[in-house]
Amino acid sequence: MADLGGEASSSFRCRNCQTAIALRSDLLSKSFKAKSGAAFMFSHARNIIEGAKQDRQLMTGMFSITNIYCSECGLELGWKYIRAYQPSQKYKEGNFIIEKAKIFKQYY
Repeated sequence: MADLGGEASSSFRCRNCQTAIALRSDLLSKSFKAKSGAAFMFSHARNIIEGAKQDRQLMTGMFSITNIYCSECGLELGWKYIRAYQPSQKYKEGNFIIEKAKIFKQYY
């Protein structure tokens, strides 16, 4: 398990087991939606397991994604964009959407 202590002034952690998931500096946007409501887009995520690749119709179009899970407790956190089929959505490829309800922010 990768620990983020000392790397940034704050990090995002799994709400269930407190495992470090992302740095504040990885946060790209707070204006996304997911099953549970608000979600954040991150450029990187740590201590996760990716599920099988699948095509899914989302609010902004068709994408290939993988669900992402906490590597410690298995909580489903959100998804990773693998491929965007619409040119206007290509900026999402390789980025992670994590549901706000599944994480909390820890300050150092």
